[in-house]
Amino acid sequence: MGKRLAALWAERKVCWILVKRDLRVRYARSFLGYVWSIVEPLANALVYFLIFGVVFQLSDAGHKPYFLFLLIGLLPWQWFNTAVTDAPRALLQEAKLVKSTNLPREIWVVRMILAKGIEFVLSLPVLLLFFVIYAVRGEAHVNGMLWLFPVAMVVQFLLQVGIGLILAPLTVLVNDVQPLIRIFLRVFFYLCPVIFQLKQLENPKVPQIVRDIYVYNPFTGILEMYRAGFFDNPLTVAPIVSAFVGTAVILLIGGLVFTRLEKPVLKEI
Repeated sequence: MGKRLAALWAERKVCWILVKRDLRVRYARSFLGYVWSIVEPLANALVYFLIFGVVFQLSDAGHKPYFLFLLIGLLPWQWFNTAVTDAPRALLQEAKLVKSTNLPREIWVVRMILAKGIEFVLSLPVLLLFFVIYAVRGEAHVNGMLWLFPVAMVVQFLLQVGIGLILAPLTVLVNDVQPLIRIFLRVFFYLCPVIFQLKQLENPKVPQIVRDIYVYNPFTGILEMYRAGFFDNPLTVAPIVSAFVGTAVILLIGGLVFTRLEKPVLKEI
């Protein structure tokens, strides 16, 4: 594992070239360019805001302002969703280069997640814009926990790399993986507190097993870190610890799975 990480780090410049190539290809034929990276989360935020904030008027669905709360959850989710959707296809999309170059083959997964991460970073000015609007109105502010925002970005990146390393070789070897990923993402969205706050789980009607699923979900802790600097709510230790531990475990498993399946994958492609 150490040798593979060192090899990957040694080719970081090549990885960056591949990331820039992906972004150029993605936006070359698009009139709106990177705007598409923010249209979907903005549209989803508006829909959830209308449903929960206007129609049902659930004042405790999320921290106020609720639209800002939604954006801070939906923008990272957009990164997660696109990364977990596209990274498993990384080896198949570049099959010729994967076979013909001496680059560490993990680089094809990492470069895909990095490209999606840059799109996420490019969407942050929209979050900043809405924050300024609410701050001018006296409805939003930041606190000393804002430093957790970049920490959450790093943890999310590593989590997605681990998932990508597991799924990329499996996608080559098993045709059923891609449909399962789509189903997983649809279900997983509602197993993360993207559109509501963890406080909702304190309802005694919520079974303990459901609470545990949310609390020990690594992405829950990541979302909590993203939001910590914008809302004055005490951080719960369990989700944060789960985010770090879960990410480390998934990253380790991903490295082992990718290494074990690399030869069968090369034969298949």
